[in-house]
Amino acid sequence: MKAGVIYASTTGNTEAMAQLICEGLRAGGAEAVMTKAGDVSTSDALAYDVLVLGSPAMGAEVLEEDEMEPFFTSLENSLSGKKVALFGSYDWGDGEWMRLWEDRVRSAGGTLFKDAGLIVHLAPEGDDIQKCKDFGKEVASF
Repeated sequence: MKAGVIYASTTGNTEAMAQLICEGLRAGGAEAVMTKAGDVSTSDALAYDVLVLGSPAMGAEVLEEDEMEPFFTSLENSLSGKKVALFGSYDWGDGEWMRLWEDRVRSAGGTLFKDAGLIVHLAPEGDDIQKCKDFGKEVASF
């Protein structure tokens, strides 16, 4: 299984999560390719068996607006039947940005991993490090 770990990160927190998730994917036997959202085309992204998408919460709990929002919008109408796992970091709020993103994946017909994304407050530390690795390992068998 080939997983595309495609993310946006403004402070490095979501990028750190992406790296840990890639470790877990590889430990689970998947091939993981990590790319920034601004550096991958929609067609290349859709070629992966599973999309593992990451974004920090921004502003009033929305997706990162410079790279992830335009990227996700470009592939949103092509998600029907596609396996998608979501992850991201936040500083404040209650995770609304993730719930809205999950709803968008479901509305587009995507199959959402565990029916929920993985969120971490700020940088992955302590137990969050293992949670990210475990998330990747579980996605490897999705």
